[in-house]
Amino acid sequence: MALRPDPPTSHHNKLTLRKRNQDRNLSISLRMRGKDVFTEAYRRGICKEKRGRSLQQLDYVKSLWNHFNGGITMMRGYHTLPVMLENLATKIKFSHMNNLKAVNSRNRVMVVIKRFYCTNSKHGMNLVDARAIKTGFDLETSRYNFQLKNFLRRSQISGARQLFDQMPRKNTCSVNMMISCYLKSGDLSYARELFDKMGDRTAVSWTILIGGYAQNKQPMEAFNLYIDMLRTGLKPDHVTFATLLSGCDETITRKDVHQVHAQITRLGFDSDLAVCNSLVDSYCKSQSLDLAFQLFKGMITRDTITFNTMITGCSREGLNEQAVELFSEMQHYGFRPSDFTFAALLRACVGLVGTTVGQQVHALVIKANFVWDVFVGNALLDFYSKHDYMDNMRKFFDDMPELDGVSYNIIITSYVWNGQLEESLSLFRELRLSKFDRRNFPFATMLSIASNRQDLEMGRQIHMQAVMTTADLEIQVGNALVDMYAKCGRFDEANIIFENLADKSSVAWTAMISAYVQQGLNNEALKLFNEMRSNSVCGDQATFASTVRASANLALLSLGKQLHSCILRTGFMSNVFCGCSLLDMYAKCGSLKDSIVIFKDMPERNTISWNAMISAYAQNGDSKATLRSFDKMVESGVHPDHVSFLGVLTACSHSGRVDEAQQYFNIMTQTYKLTPKKEHYASLVDVLCRRGRFKEAEAWMAQMPVEPDEIMWSSILNSCRIHKNQEFAKRAADALFNLDMLRDGAAYVTMSNIYAEAGDWEHMAKVKKAMRERGVRKVPAYSWVEVGCEVHVFTANDRTHPLNEEIRKRLTLWGSELKRKATSLT
Repeated sequence: MALRPDPPTSHHNKLTLRKRNQDRNLSISLRMRGKDVFTEAYRRGICKEKRGRSLQQLDYVKSLWNHFNGGITMMRGYHTLPVMLENLATKIKFSHMNNLKAVNSRNRVMVVIKRFYCTNSKHGMNLVDARAIKTGFDLETSRYNFQLKNFLRRSQISGARQLFDQMPRKNTCSVNMMISCYLKSGDLSYARELFDKMGDRTAVSWTILIGGYAQNKQPMEAFNLYIDMLRTGLKPDHVTFATLLSGCDETITRKDVHQVHAQITRLGFDSDLAVCNSLVDSYCKSQSLDLAFQLFKGMITRDTITFNTMITGCSREGLNEQAVELFSEMQHYGFRPSDFTFAALLRACVGLVGTTVGQQVHALVIKANFVWDVFVGNALLDFYSKHDYMDNMRKFFDDMPELDGVSYNIIITSYVWNGQLEESLSLFRELRLSKFDRRNFPFATMLSIASNRQDLEMGRQIHMQAVMTTADLEIQVGNALVDMYAKCGRFDEANIIFENLADKSSVAWTAMISAYVQQGLNNEALKLFNEMRSNSVCGDQATFASTVRASANLALLSLGKQLHSCILRTGFMSNVFCGCSLLDMYAKCGSLKDSIVIFKDMPERNTISWNAMISAYAQNGDSKATLRSFDKMVESGVHPDHVSFLGVLTACSHSGRVDEAQQYFNIMTQTYKLTPKKEHYASLVDVLCRRGRFKEAEAWMAQMPVEPDEIMWSSILNSCRIHKNQEFAKRAADALFNLDMLRDGAAYVTMSNIYAEAGDWEHMAKVKKAMRERGVRKVPAYSWVEVGCEVHVFTANDRTHPLNEEIRKRLTLWGSELKRKATSLT
C-alpha cells in the first residue's frame, strides 16, 4: 500500500539512516513535507527505533527502500518529489546501492528510469546510464518502452504505433505493450497478428490477448487461446484465470468452467479471492448455480463482490427468495452493500409476489444514501413499473436527481405496456430535447407504439431519427421496423428492410408472418413460414403461434396437425401461446374434441388458456359448455377478464340466451368492476335483436359510451330482416350508409332484400342506385373443403371446378336422402 502524504505543512522531519559497512557510513537523507516516513515505517513494522531515529541493521534499509520505492509515485503531485529523487540519485550512490542489491535487477533499473523521467533530472539519468552500461542493461529499448507506455497511458494510439515502428530493437515487453495498444483501439485482428509473430511469448503475452478476446465478448476464442497456452507448457497465473473467467457468458458450458476450476485447484490458486469471485460468476453465467453455491459455501474469504455475484446469479435464474436470503447473510457478516448489490436485489424483488420486500429495499437504499445513484434509481424504476405501480414510478422518476437514457427507456416502455401511449409519446418528445446520446433512445419501443396504432407517419418519423443515429442497424430496431411497416400494410417497405437485415433472426421472420396474419393474408404467411424453414431458421413460440393462427383462419386441419407435430418436437408445447393457438385451430376446424385434449394436457391453466377454451365452445355453438367452463374457471381461482366475458356473451348471443347474457353482463360490471367495451355491448344488443326485443336493444345502445359501429348496425339489420322490422331496419341502414368507410355490399343487399320482401320497390331501387354511385360491389360468398391435403374453393354459382358435374350429382343425391330421412322422422 503506497503512502499518501498529508497536505504540505511548515513542519519538516528528517530521517537519518546510518549503517557502518567496512568503515563507511551510508547516509540517506530524505527531506519531505507531510507525514513522517519513519513513523509510518515504524508503525508497519518495517524498522525499529534505536538511538533516536537511526537504523542499525542493513535489512531494515533494504526493506525501507523496497517498501517506499513503489509508493513514491503516489506523491508525484508534491513539489518535494524532485528533491527527494535527486537525493536518491546523488546521496545513495550507485556503488552503495550495489551493496544493497537494489539495481542489479532489470525491474529496479526500470523503476529508477521511471523516477528520473518524471523529474526531468539530467544528472540522475547520467548516473542511471553509467550503471546500466556497467551491468550490460539494454537501456535504449527500456527508454523506448517507457515512452511507449506513456503514449498508451495518455491513449495516444497513433503516437504509440509510430514509436513502435521506429524502435531499432523490440523486446517482449515492447510487443506486449503494442498488443495492448491494438486491443484498446479495437483492432483485435492486428493484435492477434502481432502475437502470432512473437518469438518469445510469456504468460503475460498470453494473458493480454486472452483479456482482449474476453473484453470483446468472444469467450470461446479466449478459451481456445487458454488451451493453446497450456499446450506450450506455460503455466497461467492468478491474473490469467481472472482475466479468462471475466469474459464468460451463456455460450460457455458448465463443463468448460469446471475444467478451468480443476486447473485452478491444481495450481493452488483456489484460495485467491479474485479468482474465486470470477469462478462464482462464471458458474452463474453458465447456469450452474448448484456449483456456484458449492464454491461459495467453501470459500474461506468473501467480500462484497462475492455476495453481489451470487445475488445477481440468483435473480437472473429466478431464485428470488434465495437472492433475498443472501442479502440478509451479507448484512449479517457486516459487508456493506454497494450500488450493484441493490440493483441485483431489486431485480430479484421484481419476481417476488407483492411489493413489501422491494419497498423495504427502497428504504435501505435511502438509508445507505444510494438514492442519488442513477444505476440504483433505474433499478427502483424498473421494480415499480414491473409491479404496475405507475403512480409511484412516475413520482420517483420526477424526484430522481439524475436521469439517463435508461431511465427514460424504462418509464416509456412501462407506459407502452400499460396502454398509456400518450404519456409515452410525451416522454419521448422530452427525451429528444435532452442531451443524452440518441443512439440509446428507445426506438424499438416507440416503433411498437406506431405499430400498435398503425400510425405510418409516426413510424416513418422515428425511422428517420433512427437512421440519423445509425440505430437502424441494430437488430432490435430493424426487427421493430419490419413489424411496424408490415402491420401498417406496407409490405413492400417491410420486405426491403427485411432483406437488408444483417441478421435475419426468428424475430424478424415472426414479425412478417404475424403481420400477414393480422392483415388476413394467411396464405402469404404460410409461404413465408416455409421459406423460413428452408433457410434453416428455427422459429420460436411466437412464430409457431402465428403460423397456427394462419392455419386456423384457413381451417386447414391437416396443416394444423403438422404444425402440432413441429411444436411437440421443438418442446414448445408447454408455452401457453402455442397451446392456445393449437386449441383455437382445432376449434375453428370443427375438431372440438382435440381442443379439449389440448386444454387438459396444458401444464398450467391461466386466464389466456381458459379464455381459449371458452371461445372454442362458443365458436362451435355449445353455449352450455361455454357457461360451464366459465364457472369452472372462477372455481379454480382464475379471475376472468374482458375476453372471458366476451366469449360468454357471444355464446349467449348465438343461442338466444337473453337472461343469461344480461346476468353475466352485470357480473362483469358489478362483481369484477370491469368496464364494458364496444364488443360487449355489441353482443348484448345482438342477442336482444335476435329475440326481437328491439326496444331493449335501443335502450342499451343509448347508454353506450361509444357510437355503434358497422358490425353492430349490420347485426341489427340482419335481425330486422328476420323479424320483419322495417322501421328499425331503415334507421340501421341509414346509419350504415352514412359511414364513410363502408365498402361492404352485404348491408346494401340485406336492406334491398328487406324492401323487396315488403314490396317497397321504390326504396329498393334507391338502395341499388346508392351501391352503384359508391362503387360498392357484393363480394361473392365462398367456401372451401380440404380433401387429402388439397384445398378446394367454391364461390357462389361457381362451375369452374374440374369435378363440377360429379360434385353436383353427389350433392343432389345427399339432398334427396336428407329429405327422405326427415320425412320418415315426421
